[in-house]
Amino acid sequence: MKLTFLGTGTSHGVPPLDCIISDFKRCHKNVCRRSFTDPKHARTRSSILIQQNGKSILVDVSSDFRLQAIRQNIQTIDAVLITHSHADHIGGIPDIRSYTTHSPVDMYGSSESIRSIRKTFSYAFSSQVLPGGGVPNINTIEIHSPFSLFGTTVTPVAVTHGNLLGCLGYVVGTVGYLPDVKSIAPSEKEKLYGLDLLILDCLNDGREHATHLTLEQSVKLARELAPKRCYFIHMSHLIDYETDRAVLHPWMEFAYDGLNIELSNP
Repeated sequence: MKLTFLGTGTSHGVPPLDCIISDFKRCHKNVCRRSFTDPKHARTRSSILIQQNGKSILVDVSSDFRLQAIRQNIQTIDAVLITHSHADHIGGIPDIRSYTTHSPVDMYGSSESIRSIRKTFSYAFSSQVLPGGGVPNINTIEIHSPFSLFGTTVTPVAVTHGNLLGCLGYVVGTVGYLPDVKSIAPSEKEKLYGLDLLILDCLNDGREHATHLTLEQSVKLARELAPKRCYFIHMSHLIDYETDRAVLHPWMEFAYDGLNIELSNP
């Protein structure tokens, strides 16, 4: 299994427009200025690509998907997993059309996420043929329990992300992916203990947030779940991958856009 971090940033990305407009006066850690010279601090919206058994599984279709696909030279998309329907996680769905010329792509998500996607991109699911084409050919599938995808078990994990219903993380084989989470019920945590790899939300350096984990909370949860390795994502400009790593354990890291990881026995 090969994993590629397509994006590791928040809904604002790094640098956010807020900092550009304010001439970086809002950027207290100088991460945004440094993002122009240090690619590891330039963060597009969060998404990963999982490649296994000759198949490519995209998890979320971020607002930056087109640029991510060009940067990583993505040739095929065989299935899509959706964590939730916030714009930064589904905004790139129209660009899936380039991968559905010959056959539809299956898109999996909670019933709430699928309903939202079908409403937001209603033109793509209309029975009326539109002139000019340019419509993504997507087969939406609501999931409620573990299922097999290209020979690998995919387990949905219900998480709390503000008041949004139907927000999920996923365990794909022995890899856990939870980009947007504030809390997880004990029954859902049972699905996450002792994974080979955990990819976890980590918004900022300690400022309490209503819908996301802070660095301290992310580290605490990772220690509880005890994966072999943990990478933090969905990071704002309040995470400096160099200085903030001082609080991480040796098996923890901050991910960055374009990072590739290979697992021999997922």
